[in-house]
Amino acid sequence: MQGPARTGVPDTAKVAASRAMNGKREELLSPLATTSEDAVRRHNRTPEDIRTPYSRDADRIIHTRAYTRYIDKTQVFYLVENDHITHRVIHVQLVSKIARTIGRSLRLNEDLIEAIALGHDIGHIPYGHFGESCLSALCERYGIGKFFHNVQSVRFLDHIEDCDLTMQVLDGILCHNGEADDLRVTAEPCSSWAAFDKKVQDNADGRRSRSAMTLEGCVVKFADTIAYIGRDLQDAREVGLIGKGVRIPEDAGSVLGETNREIINTLIYDMLENSDTEEDGFISYSHTVEKAMISLRRFSRDTIYDHPFLTSERGKIERMYATLFETCLRDLETEDRHARIFTDFLGTGWISRGYLDTATHAELARDFLAGMTDRYFAKRYEECVIPRRVEGRFR
Repeated sequence: MQGPARTGVPDTAKVAASRAMNGKREELLSPLATTSEDAVRRHNRTPEDIRTPYSRDADRIIHTRAYTRYIDKTQVFYLVENDHITHRVIHVQLVSKIARTIGRSLRLNEDLIEAIALGHDIGHIPYGHFGESCLSALCERYGIGKFFHNVQSVRFLDHIEDCDLTMQVLDGILCHNGEADDLRVTAEPCSSWAAFDKKVQDNADGRRSRSAMTLEGCVVKFADTIAYIGRDLQDAREVGLIGKGVRIPEDAGSVLGETNREIINTLIYDMLENSDTEEDGFISYSHTVEKAMISLRRFSRDTIYDHPFLTSERGKIERMYATLFETCLRDLETEDRHARIFTDFLGTGWISRGYLDTATHAELARDFLAGMTDRYFAKRYEECVIPRRVEGRFR
């Protein structure tokens, strides 16, 4: 039995009805929420369909090559074999869920929130934030400026894979980090693509990013912290960095709670009580919660992120980055078409032609390394330093 013929032409009446329904839903949002009518794309290559523009952006992000590589990227605990700790793919899902819960309560646009959350960490690289510092030092050495994962997220989505996402989504992704410094965030409009590109360049030059242009972007910024601050404690206990009897500081635990569940619950409710998305337009914690968060971050830095068990292999990781970066540059200069940077990146067919025509060798090496998963990164390093054995005879 055959199904209906594929005509490639959508039923215009159904598309119109779907758009009308989406419009009615958006009428229920806060007057300060971002709507489909606000959406701005750089190219507009294809007409919009039954999805809202931001829902379509979420779909485009999910279907990128960069998104699929979330599955084997470090969150905090690199070089730890444990199936029950958080990897980047789980963190992104947690941010999306938490941010949408907050957005629904504040009557903000959940489609926009989801798209920003799904794409916000695409620029993260092998071995987490320490890997970022290694790659940044190499980028500076080779004259292409520092490396920042939020800028790299935009680079992957807007240039390398050229997804033609809305400015609202790209801006939220760009502005998601730096949450440790924020108590209260107000959306700051971005007037044009030229203004957005300058904002990206400012971030690339190391100037602290301004707030997101939407309240939805501000929510994701806060949800990022909510997703990891208690989860990192949970993971640290799982891998034995924090003993079961060790408690977080009293000034943090008495306010936030001791467990990941309690911390998430406290932070969400505090944000809902202290934010305004109806008149003044800001996302905020209370001062009491912010003080507790500062104490908890300090505890996490001392007992988790700077723990000798976690930092003991950093010298080796630095050498791995240097070796792979220099190998990529050499392969590019000699145009070795059999090299991995050609077969697995530049020659795959999914890279934007505009990017390939304009990127320098150092930029190509940076972006190839930045896109690697932890496992792929280690395999490529082994290829560089371990001689290849021939079994039986040369072919």
